[in-house]
Amino acid sequence: MKLSVSDQSTGGDLLLLYNETNIDRLFYTRDFDYKYFTIAWNRGEKQTITIDGAEYDLLPNTILPLLYNQSFYFERASDVVAWQFNREFYCIIDHDSEVSCVGFLFGMNDHLFIDLDEETQRKLQILLDIFIEELKTHDDIQNGMLVMLLKRLITMVTKLARAGKFPDVKLNDDRFHILRKFNLLVEMNFHTQHSVSYYAGRLNKSPKTLSNLFALYNYKTPIQIIQERILIEAKRLLFYTDKSAKQITYELGFEDAAYFSNFFKKHTSFSPTEFRNSKGVALLGK
Repeated sequence: MKLSVSDQSTGGDLLLLYNETNIDRLFYTRDFDYKYFTIAWNRGEKQTITIDGAEYDLLPNTILPLLYNQSFYFERASDVVAWQFNREFYCIIDHDSEVSCVGFLFGMNDHLFIDLDEETQRKLQILLDIFIEELKTHDDIQNGMLVMLLKRLITMVTKLARAGKFPDVKLNDDRFHILRKFNLLVEMNFHTQHSVSYYAGRLNKSPKTLSNLFALYNYKTPIQIIQERILIEAKRLLFYTDKSAKQITYELGFEDAAYFSNFFKKHTSFSPTEFRNSKGVALLGK
């Protein structure tokens, strides 16, 4: 079943899909104009989710947040509940003080597979039931109620994800928020800015301070995050579009095609042409 609400004045959309035989996104083709964030809950047995051509295990009672620019499909979509929304319906950047998910729940290179215990499953089921009821109730306060429910869902999932990935991090830890802001800045600027010093300057930190902060959380280094984001985009462009390696070189902020090719091969063991010719199916997750 697919339930949805749209605000014609703002272009805001909220969708709820469950018991559907097909839940997927093809960002670079069919869905390019529909920039929906997704929160997916697998209520069935273990299944495979394919994200940007790479296969991952999606375990029972696991939640997975997905960015609008990821392409994906499920092995058994009928077991999945998916909430989808665009920034016109609820802008997570404008409301970051409320949900604190930008650059973490949405905006990290890693996929966040979030396990749900029985009590959380119960609470999420209650929230789902309320979502369904509200989506079927068409009145003047429907949108306001649904925004409130979506905020509740995002907050719940963010807390669960943070407790699982950074169990010792306090909710008001300023250092953690710097990490989130760094991820967001990279997402916004990786096409043109490839140096740690640029992002450190935007955060009013030295590159060394930034690196020490990331080490404190046993996280990737800042340069790894920048390079991995560039590689993810390069793989997507090679896999889903017919843009030439030279076009991709300039689109990703490199001035020299040979330099970009060497960069890509260093991190993937394949040249851009080799990757494209292989269709990248087994390589996109590397």
